Amino acid sequence: MPLEPFRITTNHLRHGGVDGEEATLHVDHRYMSPYAMSAFVTLVEKGIDFELVEIDLSAGQHRASDYQARSSTGRVPMLSHGDFDLSESSAISEYLEELFPAPGHVAVYPEHIADRARARQIQAWLRSDLMPLREERPTTVIFDQPIYTALSPAARAAADRLCAAATEWLGHEADQLFGAWSIADTDLALMLNRLVINGDAVPESLARYAHRQWQRPSVQRWLALSRR
Repeated sequence: MPLEPFRITTNHLRHGGVDGEEATLHVDHRYMSPYAMSAFVTLVEKGIDFELVEIDLSAGQHRASDYQARSSTGRVPMLSHGDFDLSESSAISEYLEELFPAPGHVAVYPEHIADRARARQIQAWLRSDLMPLREERPTTVIFDQPIYTALSPAARAAADRLCAAATEWLGHEADQLFGAWSIADTDLALMLNRLVINGDAVPESLARYAHRQWQRPSVQRWLALSRR
């Protein structure tokens, strides 16, 4: 079936698309993907108008031949920019950061090279580790409804590792990981909110950090779409 896009506009756009070309972001139609959310937040923070295409994963639209031909992973998100297609949210954020750098646009990675490397390290760890936690607290607990079962010992251990790492990174009551906001803050807050929003125990300082990050306007725009 044809996939009908709709337009996302930003208040501080300077021109109509990415480097003069129209940008299209493909996301899951239920707005449950943390990776699609990360790419969406980057686009909104950068002030780029773009088309949004909803992919029905349950109907297998991501396995359709035309989508597979453009997406090397066959997953969401996928950014289309002219005749260039790019998958994986971190790659999308880095591509947009280089194409639309500060100070003309909001930076989504820290200014200093060591901090940028650490931000990417945090993103990679959040995406590749903590599997028991991600399995028992999927993003449906954030975007849909909680799960009223206790964490297994393995998931609790993963949650404790997450909280220990986040506490070390943030110190005492820090608002952001690196002084100024970065996309790593959104990714970390989402992982913490698997616990916070579900009512699982986390240190109060981390719960407050996750709540503050969740109030960011770009995040709120995604949440509004998930509630439609």
